[in-house]
Amino acid sequence: MVSSGKSFDRRSSGYKPQPKVLVLCEDSKSGKRYLEEAAFYFRAKAQVEIAHCGVTHPSGIVERAISRQKYFDKVFCVLDRDTHLCFQRALNVAQPHPKIKVIASYPCFEFWLLLHFGFNRKPFRAVGKHSPGELVSKSLREKPTMEKYEKGKDINYFAQLLGAPFQTARTLAPKILEDVAISGEPNPSTEIHLLMDEFESLSKPQPI
Repeated sequence: MVSSGKSFDRRSSGYKPQPKVLVLCEDSKSGKRYLEEAAFYFRAKAQVEIAHCGVTHPSGIVERAISRQKYFDKVFCVLDRDTHLCFQRALNVAQPHPKIKVIASYPCFEFWLLLHFGFNRKPFRAVGKHSPGELVSKSLREKPTMEKYEKGKDINYFAQLLGAPFQTARTLAPKILEDVAISGEPNPSTEIHLLMDEFESLSKPQPI
């Protein structure tokens, strides 16, 4: 029985330790809750900290990521393009830091939710007092079960959209990025599926 611990050590030493990951997001309610629930679903929650970092603009989120990156193996910044004037600056600031990965949505995170209901490549432009992001939310409220969607609500939309709708979004998002590469028009598009892929990979032992 004494040797059982050593045998366990030999077996476990064949895998890399799970990386410590930080995810910083702009939205303190619905978006943050969605990402927390996604991490939990993929059993990645133990190594993932989803943190609303107290700022609501892209460059501030990236600056916070830079200041905290030494404590983590990977840092993801979930950013909305929307009408933020500092969005490009945020991308430029993040670029020299290999640990930091920007997960961008054009115009906003809600476009990822909209993809759960089907393909969409119609650009969202500001109309009157309504920002592109607000118009995405308006389109989202036209979908089944999403009639009362509000960005600031602490509701578990991940569980609500899990299953076929979630798989639809994971299938469509990369196809839209392929079109972005061809057309040069990122509005609308999202990279949230890349974060879902990361969560899923975190749940699997990685051989050395």
